[in-house]
Amino acid sequence: MSNKQTCLLLGATGVGKTLLVKRLQMINLHGLGELGTPPPTLPTVGTNLTDLTLKRKKVTVRELGGCMGPIWPSYFKDCSSIIFMVDSANIAQVSSSCIQLLSVLSAEPLRNASVLILFNKRDMPCIMSLIEIKSLFRMDDIIASATQPITTLELSARSGQGLQEVLRWLESVAVK
Repeated sequence: MSNKQTCLLLGATGVGKTLLVKRLQMINLHGLGELGTPPPTLPTVGTNLTDLTLKRKKVTVRELGGCMGPIWPSYFKDCSSIIFMVDSANIAQVSSSCIQLLSVLSAEPLRNASVLILFNKRDMPCIMSLIEIKSLFRMDDIIASATQPITTLELSARSGQGLQEVLRWLESVAVK
C-alpha cells in the first residue's frame, strides 16, 4: 500500500518511547486538550505498532524495544523515517545513545530516511541545557556527516511539551 509509511521509533531502554507513542495516539484521536495523566508504561520487549492518520496519510510508528538494539537493522529496510529518542536526564546514557545513533545513521537502508532526534524528559530537574547535551552528544558533527535530513526537538512525553511538534514533523515527512 503506497500511502502507508513506516517510522521506526528507536532509543535505549527507559527513554520514554512507549509513553511517546501512547501520547501521540491520544492526540491523534482526541486532540491536545485530552492528554490527562500519563498512562502507565512498561519497557517494551519486542515491538509495538501504532497507526496514526496525518493529513490523510497513514503512518505506522514501529517502536522497537531498547533491548532489541542488536536486531534493529533487520527493521531498517521497510522504513521511511526514524525517530531516535534520548533521555536527556540520564547523562550516563548519553554517550551510548550517541554510539547507537551513529550506527543507525550509517546503515545503508536508512541513507535517505528523514531523522528526528528527540531529547526527552526536559521536564526533569537537574538536567543539562539543550546546548550542553547537544555538545556532549556531538550533534553538530553528527548533522554535518550524516546523509539524512536531521531535525532535533526537545520533548517531555510526560507533560506533553513538544508533542505537537513531533506530530508536525511526522506530517511533514509523511507527505513526501
